[in-house]
Amino acid sequence: MIRPESTLIIDLPGADLSAADARWLAAHPVGGVCLFARNITTPDRTARLIREVRAALERDVLIAIDQEGGAVLRRLDVPPPPTPQALGALADEDAAFRAGQIAARGLLDLGINWNFAPSLDVNVDPLNPVIGERSFGTDPAQVARLGVAWARGSEAAGVLSAVKHYPGHGDTRVDSHEDLPVVNKSRAALEAAEWVPFRAAAHAALGSVMTAHILYPQLDPEWPATLSRTLLSGVLRGEWGYQGVIVTDAMDMGAIARRYPGGQAAGRALTAGADAVLVCGHGDRSVTDAHVRALRAAQASGAVSEARLHEASARLRLAEQRFPGQVQPYRAGQQALDQTDLLAWARAALRVQGNGPRLDPAAPVVLLAPSHTALGGPYGDHVTPAQLEAALRPHFPQLTTADLLDEAAARQATRAHPDAPVLLASTGRWGATPQAQHLAATLTGRAWHLCLWNPDDAAALPLPAIVTHGFRSPNLQALAETLIAR
Repeated sequence: MIRPESTLIIDLPGADLSAADARWLAAHPVGGVCLFARNITTPDRTARLIREVRAALERDVLIAIDQEGGAVLRRLDVPPPPTPQALGALADEDAAFRAGQIAARGLLDLGINWNFAPSLDVNVDPLNPVIGERSFGTDPAQVARLGVAWARGSEAAGVLSAVKHYPGHGDTRVDSHEDLPVVNKSRAALEAAEWVPFRAAAHAALGSVMTAHILYPQLDPEWPATLSRTLLSGVLRGEWGYQGVIVTDAMDMGAIARRYPGGQAAGRALTAGADAVLVCGHGDRSVTDAHVRALRAAQASGAVSEARLHEASARLRLAEQRFPGQVQPYRAGQQALDQTDLLAWARAALRVQGNGPRLDPAAPVVLLAPSHTALGGPYGDHVTPAQLEAALRPHFPQLTTADLLDEAAARQATRAHPDAPVLLASTGRWGATPQAQHLAATLTGRAWHLCLWNPDDAAALPLPAIVTHGFRSPNLQALAETLIAR
């Protein structure tokens, strides 16, 4: 008899495997473990955590993570893959393939063998709260071409990809981390846009697909995609012939957990066609335990058949065999080569809009950057004023920095240096701040708007802009070079 928890992908509370968690894993042969930023510390410590997880489960289990690139990265001490949107700006399939390889090399270095990436969502709605720069663009054909190339690069380097979020999260105004989005589109509309990349991924036989917690009432008026037999077994498996692993997005997200508490949806996801049920308690083991109980009850009642459990478990075991988690060190020489590629791509993707003031390296420059920004959704970090200052000060030694969120302090800094050019930085995902909007009106003719995260912010302020398509180290180096050259 198959243990139903063998279909669960769970999380861990911290950077080390406690004795209690090791005992829990030994008693529950889960299908895999998903790591988050809280689990990633020094390379040696994280590698030890992964080894101990595998020892507790007594097999080369799947270890997953979200290492998409750009703003969605969990490991930060290796060369950072670019945002998919930046790769979309390059429109270079070879660059996308190599970006997938770079992401994979930073994971296999620790023994991580499953990347919940890339996003194949078409950026249909620019006000979508959770996609944006995570998408390769607005053109479905380009998203398909670049996204499949990225995933193939990852898998060629030894890391199972998980294209997401099927059937498409690009046209929502609701964050599924919080509530259930509804996309009331016809099948024909979906086939013309959102489905184009996922159909290409299925035909390319990529290793896994992650579902979206979204209701598509014109296809299934009752069940969100994660729980929809129509969309998983019908379209993805039946019509497109996909035979890889189907993994759910996290079942503790509000879109599912609020409607189906206590793990009720886990069995339904399996019967709909999913093979792996991702559940994250974020330190609360009772969340995982509830899903184990729910799956065991579904098995005992016959709601989830033995045949379905066997099929799901077999797909996960096959993925383990195809993508073993044997550590492959990320050598310094390879990292240097990858950094060269990343800098070249950052330079090529950077966009200058309008004509701003010239910056004199020997004269004062004022940097206005917010001390913090709201994150939410899948995001874990942002660029800080200290990081910006560290990137710019070597080129502009008389740089003065003020907190953009403290409007009085920001105005004081610009008045103290009335002839100095100003760099007004947008570092958040959710639009230009009110303080930035107020200050921009007073800085006409003397300021650049540094658009470091959301490219759409460039249109929000009446200033010439430098759009970097990201805030990682290659982006900041390309930014500094651009400012010096202008």
